[in-house]
Amino acid sequence: MELEVRHLRAVCAIADTGSLHRAARQLGVAQPSLSTQLRRIEQELGGALFLRARSGCRPTPLGRLVLSRARPLLAEMRTLVAEARAAAAGGAELRIGSTASKALSGWLRRLRGQGRDPTLQMNVSPNVLLRMVADGQLDIAFVHEVEGCPLRVPPELCRRVLLEREPQFVSLPADHPAAAKTEVDPRELAGDRWMIDSSVDGEWDAVQRMLRAAGVSPLVQHGDYHTAGALVATGEVVTVCQPTASSPDMAVRRLHGDPIGVRLLLAARTDTDLDGVFAALEEAYWEVARQAPAYREWLERDGVRQPPVPAPAHSVVRVAQTPMSLPSVR
Repeated sequence: MELEVRHLRAVCAIADTGSLHRAARQLGVAQPSLSTQLRRIEQELGGALFLRARSGCRPTPLGRLVLSRARPLLAEMRTLVAEARAAAAGGAELRIGSTASKALSGWLRRLRGQGRDPTLQMNVSPNVLLRMVADGQLDIAFVHEVEGCPLRVPPELCRRVLLEREPQFVSLPADHPAAAKTEVDPRELAGDRWMIDSSVDGEWDAVQRMLRAAGVSPLVQHGDYHTAGALVATGEVVTVCQPTASSPDMAVRRLHGDPIGVRLLLAARTDTDLDGVFAALEEAYWEVARQAPAYREWLERDGVRQPPVPAPAHSVVRVAQTPMSLPSVR
């Protein structure tokens, strides 16, 4: 047996996830198949690459040696594939992965105005999208990192932070008693049913921390945020949401003390890949932020610095260049 790129990718996936089960899911293969492949790789190399325990898989000294050589080789292969695909497509196609955001439509529109040809792949998991960028399956990923739940960012990726901390709000039925307020304490919603998408990396952990801190234990249902939005509109549930969310059938309000926050960031394999793309996203984000009344009020009250409103454009979309330091649409 000769080692191939897929074998190196399997070894790195096991090390990154710390589990044969999670690595198999990431690679899209059955766990027994991955276990068999690992045994053959270890036979070929002459020793065990991982110590297997109930807590997961941990690299052996031989495993660490192999990983130290495998990661640069895979990175070079991903770069080769990405550059070849870009050359074959004339260099215009831009493969974007993203968690949910109302800024996406404005971002894509601006990129097309730059002569780019963006394609979009959505996923509720920021970690999956970041791995896809590292593996050369995507060029760019726009993701959110829930406060207190760090993402597993592949070390070879370059990152730019769009917003260091975006507060998460709560969406309520429009006729909910708390909708009359500009700020809602979670304790006021103790009698409501909550719906949370626990498949979003870090989301359920953050909501649990908020509810525990508030000393409440409401009934929680689990479902995607598209369903949650429909149920909020009919008065069935309340849910956390992005501050840019809007609908005539629901009220979006600030949570007292801003107990949940996320960091918004853009990731790519090279810093050059982020040039222009980041500025277009920044402009699109602040466009929708200014259109969300509750969020606009929060920004103004807290004195968050925003880039200037761009001058109107007709046939050409102008992209703001001001740098900022600052996961269904929720």
